[in-house]
Amino acid sequence: MSNESSPIRIATRASRLALWQAEHVRELLKITAPERAVEIVPLSTIGDRDKIEPLIRLGGGSGVGVFTREIQASLLDGRADVAVHSLKDLPTETVAGLTLAAVPPRGAMFDALILPQGNQAGKDIGHRLSALGSLPDGARVGSGSPRRRAQLLHQRPDLQFVEARGNVETRLRKLDQGQFDALVLAEAGLTRLELAGRISAPLQPPLMLPAVGQGALGIECRSDDDETCKVLARLADQATFFSVLAERTVLSTLRAGCHAPLGVWTRPEGTSLRMTAVVLSLDGGQRFECERLATISTDADAIALGRAIAEDLQAQGAAALLVNP
Repeated sequence: MSNESSPIRIATRASRLALWQAEHVRELLKITAPERAVEIVPLSTIGDRDKIEPLIRLGGGSGVGVFTREIQASLLDGRADVAVHSLKDLPTETVAGLTLAAVPPRGAMFDALILPQGNQAGKDIGHRLSALGSLPDGARVGSGSPRRRAQLLHQRPDLQFVEARGNVETRLRKLDQGQFDALVLAEAGLTRLELAGRISAPLQPPLMLPAVGQGALGIECRSDDDETCKVLARLADQATFFSVLAERTVLSTLRAGCHAPLGVWTRPEGTSLRMTAVVLSLDGGQRFECERLATISTDADAIALGRAIAEDLQAQGAAALLVNP
């Protein structure tokens, strides 16, 4: 258990983006808890070590937790006190002994289409469909995400998808080497790595809804570590937490994994939260959508919104599309 004099050890994946996220949290802690030293503990996960298999085949065949389990284990065995995750990678099923202690303000939540370096098509296109429409018939798009694939296939069933593994820089290099005609990545990661200049066109609703928790960070610690929980609570952003709690409730109610063909978009409107969610078949041929607006002032309100969205999608028949996605 941590005490007020011991350093806070942050466990993180060793990729450049994950290290940025951990350093970002360290900088926040320097402001909110200047009395505490903070150390970074880089670790390797199965999702980092196996760069060949599609993510959906790892983690016991579900793809769930491949970037988080070993980080969480380091908290439980005492090697670290805090874990920083991309919240979209963090399973909704809680781990005994751990708690989601804080969700800081969210970054950019949408996806982006990237073309090979030197190809300026899409750079100055105003309409969000134009860059996608500019891709040639049968274009090879780098993405292993069922959510991204299904939503793009709904618009362009001719597209061919190629598994894109590795960190952001590796994927961009493969794109520029000609392994893909286009690449889809999260805007937040590109921005955090100062690579936003590579974005050829945004992929935003209604064309592409983001993943649950996309653009947000989830900070975990041990449930019984009261001092660390108290320090991390200073980093929490209530509006972001309500949004991601509602989104994660959709995911858990539908019993869908984080690699399911499910997109969820939440945006605050005053004291209310508007949520739109879509579930698609893997080939993009079927698409179910639900949108609701609800006043949110408590965790229970956010959970109720997420559950109502999920139940509406289930009533439409979406659950059948989430069996072994």
